[in-house]
Amino acid sequence: MTTHILVTGASGFVGRHVVAAADAVPGLRLRLMEHRASVNVPASAAGSGIETVHGDLATVASLRGICDGVDTVIHCASQINGDERTVRSVNDLGTRALVEEAERAGVARIVYLSTAAVYGRGPFRDLAPGRAPLAPGSLTSVTRAAAERHVLAAGGTVLRPHLVYGEGDRWVIPGLVALVRELSSGLAGCAARHSMIDVRVLGRALLAAALSPRETAGVHHVNHPDPVACSGLVAAVSAELGLEWGAADIALDEARAQLAESPRLLHSLQLLTVDHWFTDDRVWELLDCDPGDGFKADFPLHADWYRKRAGRCGLRHAAGHRGTTLQERPTPA
Repeated sequence: MTTHILVTGASGFVGRHVVAAADAVPGLRLRLMEHRASVNVPASAAGSGIETVHGDLATVASLRGICDGVDTVIHCASQINGDERTVRSVNDLGTRALVEEAERAGVARIVYLSTAAVYGRGPFRDLAPGRAPLAPGSLTSVTRAAAERHVLAAGGTVLRPHLVYGEGDRWVIPGLVALVRELSSGLAGCAARHSMIDVRVLGRALLAAALSPRETAGVHHVNHPDPVACSGLVAAVSAELGLEWGAADIALDEARAQLAESPRLLHSLQLLTVDHWFTDDRVWELLDCDPGDGFKADFPLHADWYRKRAGRCGLRHAAGHRGTTLQERPTPA
């Protein structure tokens, strides 16, 4: 039996990995929603039941009929930055319109890619779904939390990753690199732990949630089960990407003082040095999906991609970089 899946944000950071994962599964038909960027369809999938359609979450009329004949929607598209009207029209109102269209068309399952940023700032230690209230601290997170409500009200599935790394990442690792370059040292006494996930694994998890014969409705945390210590994260990235620093680590108070004139980097430091550890004991079994080998083993597989795209990813930005934050990363596209 053929399953027909609509993927929104199919040209984005995560969406393109959903498409790649689907290419390995026989019997799927994909409808890929384009907005500004064209979807890069894998060469192996050419002529194999993939169609592209134009759709704009900010323009409700463009969504009419987009779910007709579709069994499942994987909703990866969202607006990360922009003015309040645009962000709300895409993330909140656009998701509501998409869900209404899916319900009208009789779609059986909606899977939404959200973010752990809807919880707000930590510390979060061993936090399972449903164990903390949502406290989004930015317009992006507020509107993505609203998008979650629309999906959940329709009986859908919400996946919340924390830090996503790998091909296409322009936020997490580049932000960390900018921070390390600014400080030119490691951080003394930082024991914070972070949940992380390889973007390839996240793409497979979204597809698995869409195809699972089990009931997946509700909220799930999707990260590798083992959190990554701040020191291990910084050391691994520095070693793989050839970052250099002084012989001695600096204290957190000294680091904060050094970044006082760099608000975005100071914000990244504050997030990096506080626990953001999210657990979900049943999600990988529920999805029948492998969470990967973990950051220490998987990050080196992406290091060459980061090195080759150093300029575009911000890896060459030296002290004074102001444009990257670890918080609002583009996990939804």
